[in-house]
Amino acid sequence: MAWLFLVTAGIFEMFWATMMKLSEGFSKLNYSLLTIIGMIVSFYFLVKSLHALPMSLAYPIWTGIGAVGSIIIGMLFFKDHLSLLTSFFVVLLIVGIIGIKVTSGH
Repeated sequence: MAWLFLVTAGIFEMFWATMMKLSEGFSKLNYSLLTIIGMIVSFYFLVKSLHALPMSLAYPIWTGIGAVGSIIIGMLFFKDHLSLLTSFFVVLLIVGIIGIKVTSGH
């Protein structure tokens, strides 16, 4: 169940980052409120995952899911472009997240 909580936390991290972008510097109230709600939900599920997972595992995976997911959302919805070198490092980030999970023993 802890892994489900952690993945959910990561998904809500992507959500709040996207809402923060849409809030245009917190000038749009609805998106600003959704940002705050997304943060609260994300932290809630991260805390739930920490009941069973060590922080040294959960935190980097949570941030990694949020980072990679936000990159994908940026490319798909905001027309962000990555250089070939940046794309290479995103792949390394994904490999690192998977490596942390696989070698953790949890």
